Amino acid sequence: MSNKDATTQEFTSYYLQQSTKEFAEDLDKIRNADDFKGDAIAMLVQSLQQGTSLFSTADQKRVIEAQKSGVSKDR
Repeated sequence: MSNKDATTQEFTSYYLQQSTKEFAEDLDKIRNADDFKGDAIAMLVQSLQQGTSLFSTADQKRVIEAQKSGVSKDR
């Protein structure tokens, strides 16, 4: 796996963790909706993952390096 692929994979994981924290209440509402079915989970995860495309590889690397060094921007 190349460094770029590893960075992208790490960033995607971090991004999903942060997104689910930030949108926890909304995600629970969606999950508990009457029309939410099991196959919707994959679509929901894919939708959240698409947000990573807004970040360049350099930005992804900066976020991962900051996270590894203990610099946190959590609220």
